[in-house]
Amino acid sequence: MKFLRDYLDSIKPNFEKGGKLEKLHSVFDGLETFLFVPRHGAQSGAHIRDGIDMKRAMFTVVIAMIPAMLFGIWNTGHQHFLTLGMFAGPLDGLMDKLMFGLIKVLPLIVVSYGVGLGIEFLFAQLRGHSINEGFLVSGLLIPLCLPVEVPLWMVAVATAFAVVIGKEVFGGTGMNILNPALTARAFLFFAYPTKMSGNTVWINTSAENGQALVDGYSGETFLAQSIQSSSNYVNVAGVPYESATDAWMNAFWGFIPGSIGETSVVAILIGAGVLLFTGIGSWRIMLSFFLGGYVMGLIFNAWGANEFMQVPAIYQTFMGGFFFGMVFMATDPVSAAQTNVGKWIYGFLAGFLGIMIRVFNPAYPEGIMMSILFMNVMAPLIDHYVVQANVNRRLKRVKVSNQ
Repeated sequence: MKFLRDYLDSIKPNFEKGGKLEKLHSVFDGLETFLFVPRHGAQSGAHIRDGIDMKRAMFTVVIAMIPAMLFGIWNTGHQHFLTLGMFAGPLDGLMDKLMFGLIKVLPLIVVSYGVGLGIEFLFAQLRGHSINEGFLVSGLLIPLCLPVEVPLWMVAVATAFAVVIGKEVFGGTGMNILNPALTARAFLFFAYPTKMSGNTVWINTSAENGQALVDGYSGETFLAQSIQSSSNYVNVAGVPYESATDAWMNAFWGFIPGSIGETSVVAILIGAGVLLFTGIGSWRIMLSFFLGGYVMGLIFNAWGANEFMQVPAIYQTFMGGFFFGMVFMATDPVSAAQTNVGKWIYGFLAGFLGIMIRVFNPAYPEGIMMSILFMNVMAPLIDHYVVQANVNRRLKRVKVSNQ
């Protein structure tokens, strides 16, 4: 990498004050700090730092999402061919599935990054500061939490809304109160509900010429089936699973329709391991999130007023975007709670409310997006009361010591 470092050093004067490309300093700085750890030195006082800065942390999160992204690419092709009655086995037609999924998913990722980074560059130039690095993660999270059939122009509009309204108006990365990726998804869900829900948005059934190969396709997501029956599940080809356990194991591995990166618990857990090993993700939020959802599931099991409430609590966590939200959305260090106690409260309530919304709202059989966004808003309040409680305890100790 020395040759790249030397090349950047040779052209850097052009982008500094007085250089020919001075106005593009933010663009050059963004590229340089993405490739190399910044050489910014402390001006006063003593500072201890390591090789991890914000860009390195965000890049680690992107690496953690790669297993979910790759599985989502494969599953997009798998669900497509399964609907057509082809390549029923997971490894059957592997390359065909990967190529089909790549053709469908890659444009969503390119549009998300293109629009989002373009807006980030624009705001950086207008404000005269360095390019924010937060969109390195949001740019991949946005397409992974969307259905494969969402139009590209909607991805562009939602990304622009998330970056401008969800982040830049608050001051950019580190100042936003809501998770940008979930802001984009919420915008699409409420602005274009027919493209974000229903039976036809999760699986592509068209041929290369764009014509539908399947007439009257009426397959449902695992969540939609769960509302109707907790014991009779079929795959997208209309073939019943041999047993309830077989159905739930397919949900665990991710062989079901759903948003691109949200179906495979296994792939998401690999990403969680990367985040926990590197210390980037909060284990307190992940654990409390899971416990909150599991407890809510147990309460519904005890209540048992309808079939969806009777779904075993552990299986509730396998469905929808529960694990994806738990690992990649709720742990956002900007919009989540900051105190250790606050993280336990924040995560527990996010998981608890997510399952509650999912069950109590049959018209919207998923609640993770809404629960996390709600807790994003509540996170500062939670931290305030946690800090205030600590202050009050210390004041009491001071009073006792002075007596």
